[in-house]
Amino acid sequence: MIRWAASIVLLCWAMMTQAQTLDLDPQWEYVADTVMGGVSSGQATREVVQGRDATRLTGIVSLDNNGGFVQIAFDLAGGAALDTSAFKGIALDVLGNGETYDLRLRTDALTRPWQSFRTEFTAPDTWTTIRLPFTAFTAHRTDASFDPMRLRRIGVLAIGREMQADIAASGVRLYR
Repeated sequence: MIRWAASIVLLCWAMMTQAQTLDLDPQWEYVADTVMGGVSSGQATREVVQGRDATRLTGIVSLDNNGGFVQIAFDLAGGAALDTSAFKGIALDVLGNGETYDLRLRTDALTRPWQSFRTEFTAPDTWTTIRLPFTAFTAHRTDASFDPMRLRRIGVLAIGREMQADIAASGVRLYR
């Protein structure tokens, strides 16, 4: 039985290491600056957006009361670290309102909620696959370096300026 299980694990690993992408199955959750006293508002909904099943983040980002964000985010591997070192970055299928958004990564090395690794992207008004290499992410409010062996959480944020957020994500993958 142990040999059989080990063979299955090795076969799955071999198939995964040969694949050029690894589809993720995000269970997106909505978070806003109200968790820290801000007044931004929004929502995350599952809906069909221009013919694709997607999670859509809509809302109004307000800088009042030291706020300034709405986001959708999901944990990988049940909140534990996932080794993504065999991949170059994240591919995100998005459609939006032409605004600039953040993609933020968290690893299990980060201990404070304001720490992250981040990069920006623009969400065009047609479905587009945006590829964001891990090398494009910069550390924010941490001395830690990004370690792809320790990836734990991925988030899409409308942040830092007053804006109307409207962005949909229909797929998230790791790519080689």
